[in-house]
Amino acid sequence: MTMKIHGILAALVTPMTAAEKVDLDTLSEITDHLIRKGLHGLIPLGSTGEFYALTSQERHDVLKATIEAAGGRVPVLAGANAGSTRDVVDYCRQAERLGAAGVMLAPPYYSRPTLDELFEHLRAANDAIGIPIMLYNYPGRTGVDMTPDFIGRLAELNNVRYVKESTGEMERITRLIRTCGDRMGIFCGCDTLALECFAVGAIGWVGGVANVLPKSHARLYNLAVGRRDHAAARRLFYKMLPLLELMEGSGKYTQFVKAACGLVDHPVGPPRRPLRPATAQEKARLREALRQVGDGR
Repeated sequence: MTMKIHGILAALVTPMTAAEKVDLDTLSEITDHLIRKGLHGLIPLGSTGEFYALTSQERHDVLKATIEAAGGRVPVLAGANAGSTRDVVDYCRQAERLGAAGVMLAPPYYSRPTLDELFEHLRAANDAIGIPIMLYNYPGRTGVDMTPDFIGRLAELNNVRYVKESTGEMERITRLIRTCGDRMGIFCGCDTLALECFAVGAIGWVGGVANVLPKSHARLYNLAVGRRDHAAARRLFYKMLPLLELMEGSGKYTQFVKAACGLVDHPVGPPRRPLRPATAQEKARLREALRQVGDGR
């Protein structure tokens, strides 16, 4: 059965023990928690999920545990990024075998392929699987910018159906919608622009703070897209905004997401080194931003 991919998708954290061992039991618990709070999907093994710091076996285990805990209630899209086309194809095939509803692919980091090289890379992934691909455009992390025109070209591939746009440039969202039309579902990838993205036609929001505030994220989507109650959506978004701004402006997004999960009584442990846990002072700032959201967790 093909599951509809839309709404709020959590860029899922990878829980760790104090010794930085992957904690699959806690992963299953938070997966169930996020679904029960109303999220529409999950994306393990993205940048918030620290895919770059996990072994191949750990990546397999994290994806398998997430899919099993989700139990078909919401779609699970697997981050399948790696430095080579060969490895990306292998991770994509693994995701399909394990039952993922799709995969999320960014340009390979560090090597900085040209757009022609990147097209061939993504076409190889497209041709290897029969499940949807969500592109992930975040040049600040990868060093490669997938322009709206280039994404329009990729939309001709049969499995490339979605894009998470994370440049933080609002104009990109409208250009993508005009360029790709119904061929591509556009997801907001910049937390502080989510409400604006919904207003112009984005079909969803992929974010790490959804691990912390799943109820608020789901409610915002329902108000903005489902009920089109723009006044209520705006009021809620402004309550969330101090936390979203703190997360995005910190330079410590993953560290702060993990710390904030602990502050809302869903501890997921530390990040894996080289990232280090948030300091006591940083946690105090997070706690104050969470207080402003109120009980919408």
